[in-house]
Amino acid sequence: MHIHILNFGIVKDIFGTREIQFPLPNTPLTVGALRQQLMAQQPALQQLISLAIAVNGAYAHDETPLRAGDEVVLIPPVSGG
Repeated sequence: MHIHILNFGIVKDIFGTREIQFPLPNTPLTVGALRQQLMAQQPALQQLISLAIAVNGAYAHDETPLRAGDEVVLIPPVSGG
């Protein structure tokens, strides 16, 4: 079972791809735990001043549980005007 991760902006550059199929572990996974795993895989993510995460179209908190088939969007800081 997997979750589908979409990467935008600098996050896409860090991963080198716009989409990732992330396998779910046998234990429950939260947004916060996913964030930690992704930062361990890609240490460059730790350099970002913020990284918002949305699940199924809504901004999510670190405690939000993830389930198979969820769509997760990694949203880097944005600037402009």
